[in-house]
Amino acid sequence: MEQQVPPWLEKLLGTAFFSVCRTHGAAARSECNMYCLDCNCDAFCFYCRSSRHKDHQVIQIRRSSYHDVVRVSEIEKALNIGGVQTYVINSARVLFLNERPQPKSGKAVSHICEICGRSLLDALRFCSLGCKVVGIKRNGNTSFMFEEISSSSSTRIGEEELREGSQQDIYPLTPPSTSSTRRRKGIPHRAPFGS
Repeated sequence: MEQQVPPWLEKLLGTAFFSVCRTHGAAARSECNMYCLDCNCDAFCFYCRSSRHKDHQVIQIRRSSYHDVVRVSEIEKALNIGGVQTYVINSARVLFLNERPQPKSGKAVSHICEICGRSLLDALRFCSLGCKVVGIKRNGNTSFMFEEISSSSSTRIGEEELREGSQQDIYPLTPPSTSSTRRRKGIPHRAPFGS
């Protein structure tokens, strides 16, 4: 189970971002929104990156609706993010670091996070990296590590399964109309304008 979650990931998920850097507090870009995957230490600012993490693997954390996100293009180099919902925010594909509480709604949703129950846009398992960590610890049936097997044959099989199952999921059959369906009577008329 330990090998399924990289050692730096849980530290990243528990890190507080967007505080002012103690060293460069007077500078313009001094908010701590960077994280070094090599050092696995606290958040740091743009200037600390230049001086202490120059040749390290660093990701930048961003904010969306008061929640921490990371660009998919940055995190997917170090982590298998399969099964985690991504979103497009400001024309960049991102994913959320931690679970985001969602009030329970009365309407039915077709896809929900296995851990927190948040509604998802796509048929995926998790709403965030944090929920995927919990899922790995509970079930052990997924991983953040990249697979070492030949991807060409497994990709073809996965594409076939996706094609077969997705047509019905994406385009559900329209139920036949019944005679008990109410219809509007006639064309609506506007009230006359007053004088």
